Amino acid sequence: MENKGSYRVITAEGAGEIVEKKSRFIANVFSVESVQEAEEKIAQMQKKYWDARHNCYAFVIGADSSVTRCSDNGEPSGTAGKPILEVIKGAGVTNVLIIVTRYFGGVLLGTGGLVRAYTQAAQAGLAECSIGDVVYGTKLHLTADYNLINNIQYYLRQEEIPLENENYTDKVEYDITVRYEDTDRIIDGLTQKTEGQIKIEKAEEGYFPF
Repeated sequence: MENKGSYRVITAEGAGEIVEKKSRFIANVFSVESVQEAEEKIAQMQKKYWDARHNCYAFVIGADSSVTRCSDNGEPSGTAGKPILEVIKGAGVTNVLIIVTRYFGGVLLGTGGLVRAYTQAAQAGLAECSIGDVVYGTKLHLTADYNLINNIQYYLRQEEIPLENENYTDKVEYDITVRYEDTDRIIDGLTQKTEGQIKIEKAEEGYFPF
């Protein structure tokens, strides 16, 4: 099977802050799945930080990072949204929104200073997040008799595949998630380990965290 690829996402959101010449730059980083979700988060933050001078942002959405938007929110053109967007692209993450809120400290930073400050703030926010891979894979549903448990679990440990949704009734049932290109090999391996006595169903294909 061909490799359908992977992409990097935020697995734990975070926030960071820097101070530059008395101006506070607060970066909030969110995991978002759609433009609508991003816009809702932006509206929430604008309400939360209603007294701030600027709420600038950038987001990237899609497995291929095909949707990108950014806003300077009143800062000089190109000094806020684009630097934030460049930080996201540099980190290679998608389905992410970074909003940098600025409380003006009374000292003008100039365009170069603003670019640096928004870049550093976005980097500080990302540094407080966890980033992981989302990989195209197959979810498999396994059903077997109890006498096969040791063989199944031993094989899956060797392959470093964790058990999900363990269910023990008259049979034992597990869900596992495997990389798309490994699907046939894992099915064959489990079938051999159980001498063909395991029932394996393909539940779904899609992008899953690994």
